[in-house]
Amino acid sequence: MSLTDAEREEARRVVRAAALEAGELLLGYLGRLDPALLARKSSRRDLQTEADLASERLLVERLRAAFPGHAIEAEEEVRDAADDRPRWFLDPLDGTVNFVHGIPFFAVSAGLLVGGIPEVAVVHLPVLRETFHAVRGGGAFLEDAPIRVSDQSELAESILVTGFPYRRNELPDNNLDNFVAFFPDVRGLRRTGSAATDLAYTAAGRFDGFWELHLGPHDMAAGALLVREAGGIVTDADGGDAWLRRGHVVAAGAGLHERIRSRIRHAGTP
Repeated sequence: MSLTDAEREEARRVVRAAALEAGELLLGYLGRLDPALLARKSSRRDLQTEADLASERLLVERLRAAFPGHAIEAEEEVRDAADDRPRWFLDPLDGTVNFVHGIPFFAVSAGLLVGGIPEVAVVHLPVLRETFHAVRGGGAFLEDAPIRVSDQSELAESILVTGFPYRRNELPDNNLDNFVAFFPDVRGLRRTGSAATDLAYTAAGRFDGFWELHLGPHDMAAGALLVREAGGIVTDADGGDAWLRRGHVVAAGAGLHERIRSRIRHAGTP
């Protein structure tokens, strides 16, 4: 199955509106969370709030109504059975720890894939009032302005961004060694705490490149399309196209992608 241009545009319109609505909902919870309802998932660092759940329920309701034939795979509650339907990957609040601590780097992220190919993407940062969006073949945008990845080709002049898994005390490849290896060779390293934000900012050329290990599909589905439509390259850490399910991703412009990817070490890498 493939989407027509009109279907892509309709999906972008619907999900962009839904992401903005979810963002306003999140702002209503910001600074007003009930500590008694704060839950931990895989670790003490992996938090779930009432805001995560409310945002996801809103997104799911809007997408079910508009696209009843689509499947949904979201971070918190909804995971439709695997099949060949168009599939939405939703992160209703990417950067929950930031949200809990009042740090503005958190996002609503929604990506539509058909046959494993990213087709539609929206990443919305509510506090910063920034909405990144793309459809396959149509370019990537921040609001109405087109965005492009950085054309930087020198590590020494680059700012890279990455992150660390919640279970970093349990995993042998927790990315710290990679961070340390890049540290002396780049202009700067950043860690925002939101992979969706990192990918959107890489698409906009604010960061020159991004890599991370142990991500979920909902973290990357939207941001990967933004980077590709902004002229960048997205692969897994071995240079293949298994990033969505494998969870290891490298995203950058053509001048830096291989320079970054070739230095990433993870489980199974010699």
